[in-house]
Amino acid sequence: MTTILCVRRGADVVMAGDGQATLGEAVIFKSKSVKVRRIGNGKIIAGFAGAAADGITLIERLESKLEKHANQLKRAAVELAKDWRMDKYLRQLQAFMIVADKDTSLVISGIGEVMEPDDGIIGIGSGGNYAMAAAKALYEVPDMPLEEIASRAMKIAGDIDVYTNHNVIIERISNE
Repeated sequence: MTTILCVRRGADVVMAGDGQATLGEAVIFKSKSVKVRRIGNGKIIAGFAGAAADGITLIERLESKLEKHANQLKRAAVELAKDWRMDKYLRQLQAFMIVADKDTSLVISGIGEVMEPDDGIIGIGSGGNYAMAAAKALYEVPDMPLEEIASRAMKIAGDIDVYTNHNVIIERISNE
């Protein structure tokens, strides 16, 4: 597993993911896995938790849905979730995704769920709840930059969760 965290304030959004990869209970890579990346001509951030090949497959499928639906993130996410739930091959994939653009942050799951949080803070993966709780608390600190909220929250998750490390990649979409 891993930890992916998304924090939004208006049109500004930050997504963070750690770099640890495990195989069962063994750590394979301490810092080399990239689970957060830009897609959709760089205007969308996607992150996945779960099996790496499955997450990459889902991101590739989402990219094709984005191309088909003119980079409309909600529409592409719903279409991916429908395929994921209905397709015999895709149903076997073991991953969760967070995707975000300047307007929307979504969680997409293999059981057909496409969810948008009320407060713009989402955490998935083995340390997702720890990171999300920490981000919710840090979000209340006046004028704290989103990158700092994400970085501190991911550090807390990495301190608690054995499947999350401190090598964090952060991507940002800004209205600036």
